[in-house]
Amino acid sequence: MHKYCFEALDQILRDIQRFKDPSNLERSFGGKTIVLGGDFRQILPILKLTKNMRLQVGRSSEDLDELKQFSDWILAIGDGKTGYFIDGVEKVKISDDLLIHNCDDPISGIVESTYFNYLTHSTDMKYLQERAILAPTLQMVESVNDYMVSLNHSPDNSYLSPDIICMFDHAFTSLEHVQTPEFLNSIN
Repeated sequence: MHKYCFEALDQILRDIQRFKDPSNLERSFGGKTIVLGGDFRQILPILKLTKNMRLQVGRSSEDLDELKQFSDWILAIGDGKTGYFIDGVEKVKISDDLLIHNCDDPISGIVESTYFNYLTHSTDMKYLQERAILAPTLQMVESVNDYMVSLNHSPDNSYLSPDIICMFDHAFTSLEHVQTPEFLNSIN
């Protein structure tokens, strides 16, 4: 992603979030957590990240060594330096401690391993903020969300959203003909 795209996204999120909490104006991306995915080797080298400082806070040297080994392993997979071929298909050996064993339903297995004891911690914001499940498709996200909602036995709340385009910028006036209310209502 181009440097200017990051800056534009950052400014938009800051503008949106400052109405909820004025201190968010000073935070990157308006205080929102942003997950960028994909193969960073395929984009122009505008942004070079060399060290994840957040992962190193409060960790022992043993944990940091383990994290370094894991990072090197992930990079080796991306560079094609590890793995083997079986019938023309590349395979990678995954360490046993990274696998989820003994689960009949993969969605419940992922949720249980990520949010263990969820029902006792479901109202603890710190517990929830420290965990995330990333999924490759919207269909998988929907499956995980449906399962998580099924665990929650609190009363339902419905929040309605507008089905019109916010015309805050004249550059988007042509979108009102493309993004009809029917189209907007079809998006999850």
